[in-house]
Amino acid sequence: MEDALDITEVVRRTGLTSRALRFYEARGLVRPLRTASGRRYYGPAELERVHQIVALKRAGLSLAQIQRLGQGRGPLDLAALVAAQLEAIDARAAELAEAKALLLAVQSRIDRGEPVDAATFCSLIRNGDAIMEAESWKKVADRYYTAEEQAHWAERMSALPGDFDSRAYHAQWRGLGGRIEAALPLDPASAQAQALLDEWKALLKPFTDVASPQMLQGATNLYNRMDEWRGDHEPPFSKAVWEFVLAAGQARRERESAG
Repeated sequence: MEDALDITEVVRRTGLTSRALRFYEARGLVRPLRTASGRRYYGPAELERVHQIVALKRAGLSLAQIQRLGQGRGPLDLAALVAAQLEAIDARAAELAEAKALLLAVQSRIDRGEPVDAATFCSLIRNGDAIMEAESWKKVADRYYTAEEQAHWAERMSALPGDFDSRAYHAQWRGLGGRIEAALPLDPASAQAQALLDEWKALLKPFTDVASPQMLQGATNLYNRMDEWRGDHEPPFSKAVWEFVLAAGQARRERESAG
């Protein structure tokens, strides 16, 4: 055992704890050498196996996956394993990004001097999507509308029915925008394009019922400049969809004026 290391030296070289090394041994992931008295020693092959375990765990593999790799029982689709692991990491990264955005939204409230106790914080967490939506939209509103214009919007929008569900309404816009996107390219004057324009106008009706002419023009100007602000707030439809709706509306006006 001239090249073998005792468990204390392996702990020093790998950063693992002796408890972790014993756990890996109990799981059959690594098999250290033993002296006649039962003392553990790690030769070059065992030490390399420990380094492999550390590397694979850093890549996010579970101990069960690592064990299967080490056993070599049956064909292992390593490409599929790596692809699945990358997908899991992407999902976790999205969760972390969402959590960070939520905490930043809460932090901004604290920085503004708003009282945020434990109960309020828990409520903000439960309603995270709506909070982040409101916070990101506020950035856009502050850039393009004065305080007086925002107050005018708030006053007019308060006339919406009491059971109006803004989140469901936003989801409807995303659904319609997705269907239009899937249908493109379309001749704006075609029957299909005009039918989609009718759906757009019908969905817009709750807004047009309460909006002033200034609000309608302001909303049009805002979406004409979508590329400037979509990094702060994700619109419910793409620029291509918006341009299609404008073209379909223009085609309808030309047809009506010609008729």
